[in-house]
Amino acid sequence: MTSKVTYLGDLRTSSIHLQSGSEIISDAPVDNNGKGEAFSPTDTVANALASCMFTVMGIKARSMDVDFSGSTAEVTKIMQAEPRKISEIQVIFHMDIEADAKTRTILERTALTCPVYLSLNPDIKKVITFNWK
Repeated sequence: MTSKVTYLGDLRTSSIHLQSGSEIISDAPVDNNGKGEAFSPTDTVANALASCMFTVMGIKARSMDVDFSGSTAEVTKIMQAEPRKISEIQVIFHMDIEADAKTRTILERTALTCPVYLSLNPDIKKVITFNWK
């Protein structure tokens, strides 16, 4: 088992990662009857895409002796109304490293092989932008 999710009431959940004990609180968004006081479940999905892409790039970068620590990603999730679901995820990476064209290409292609990217429904439009220093 990976995690245990508990419904706390009032459209809020607590998820405990069993190996580490880390907790994630989720809350329904304001536009869907919630308070919007934490990541919504769909926010978490969109955020997971950027986190996963950074993770696989980090694995590859480590093998290339490249460090892009301090890089950031801006994530935008776009919902559709009927049926209510994620229609688009936009991720803008701001890579805090000066890298040659070969390194940039390798890391960008690696990012597009992350498990979350490959697991998302193909109907979800994924707009990925890399801004290099």
